[in-house]
Amino acid sequence: LAGIASDVGMQPMIQIGEPWWWVKADGSICIYDDAAKAALGGSPVEIANVRASLTSSQVALLDQAGVLLASSTASITDAARAAAPTVKTLLLTYLPGSLDLAAPELKRANLPIGWARPAFDILQIEDYEWVTAGRDALRMRARTAVEERLGYPRSEQHYLSGFVADPADRAQWPAILDAALEASTLGVPEVFIWALPQVLRDNLTIFGEERELNPFDDVLFPIEIGAEASVSPGFSTSVVTSASGHEWRNVNWQQARLRFDAGPGVRGDSELETLIAFFRARRGPAVGFRFHDPYDHSSNGMTGIPGANDQQIGSGDGVLTRFKLSKAYGEGEVRRITRPVPGSVRVAIGGVEQQMGWAVAAGGVILFDTPPASGDQVTAGFLFDVPVRFADDRIEINRATFLAGEAPSVSLVEIREDA
Repeated sequence: LAGIASDVGMQPMIQIGEPWWWVKADGSICIYDDAAKAALGGSPVEIANVRASLTSSQVALLDQAGVLLASSTASITDAARAAAPTVKTLLLTYLPGSLDLAAPELKRANLPIGWARPAFDILQIEDYEWVTAGRDALRMRARTAVEERLGYPRSEQHYLSGFVADPADRAQWPAILDAALEASTLGVPEVFIWALPQVLRDNLTIFGEERELNPFDDVLFPIEIGAEASVSPGFSTSVVTSASGHEWRNVNWQQARLRFDAGPGVRGDSELETLIAFFRARRGPAVGFRFHDPYDHSSNGMTGIPGANDQQIGSGDGVLTRFKLSKAYGEGEVRRITRPVPGSVRVAIGGVEQQMGWAVAAGGVILFDTPPASGDQVTAGFLFDVPVRFADDRIEINRATFLAGEAPSVSLVEIREDA
């Protein structure tokens, strides 16, 4: 086929689809047929359950099986390149079969190092079983694991987000489309949903992607300038006073909106140069960014060291796997936290800190691999930044007053993000 495509002037492409050693429901791995046994030395050690604790010899056998699998796929790519030297080779791996959480050593056999870049031109990733089950944290960790193991950058990946076989399950389409959009946002150049009969059957319509209306650069305002900032929490309240002097007050905002003045941190030419460069890069108020509030940036009090039980963010019901970070202020406001500091988040279920089984998604959302049990309190601790933008289109700096010690005004205003 590669030769035929090349002969007629097409770009020849060969996909090796979902090669793996099958694992049965009882955990036994299918590497004991006569041909496999001969290739694995004639009398390979028995692995009754890949999800059980394995001996060193059993682990070594999985490595051997991985070498054999990589060799078989290499023979296909070698033959294709011999027939058409310009052929593009693609490997499709189904991660729920290659990366079994209950069998951490299975990747040795089903995601062999022999597949590492540049064995193929494109690595295609498929994980629709996790997509439709809502196991987003697991998907995120699996993508990171396969990228680290095989070394293919996002620009050399394709993503297959899923399909809906049964029309009764058409409610799965939004999750499939969200996963496809997520991969595209991560920089994967080609993303697929399938197949046409199911798309037509369910009248699936995908609208063109619109330009982001409120762009945000996930960078931190220069900390050495922001450390001296002043802060002003504010509300919007409409007050109507009658002729008799009685008042009617209407609160327009449920949460306070912060304003900062970072001008006091500009003390010399070095800070001024940094500020102007940062202001120009954001095009004034057009693009948002992170700001480290020197007075309130922790789940523990205002500036304390975060602990896993600092803030209650929800309660398990045996189904829900997504919990949004928030911080409570006394008896009143509960503040959504959308920009946690990477690496600072700690999570507990029922008072017990969880070391694994969860991930932090965009927007300050905790994703669990499996839903917390009904009634279990979910808590979290974290450091966080404030999403802000410049309040004005200009920064006014007078050289004479600046040299005399007067700081310029650098107003920043908090951005409301997903609640």
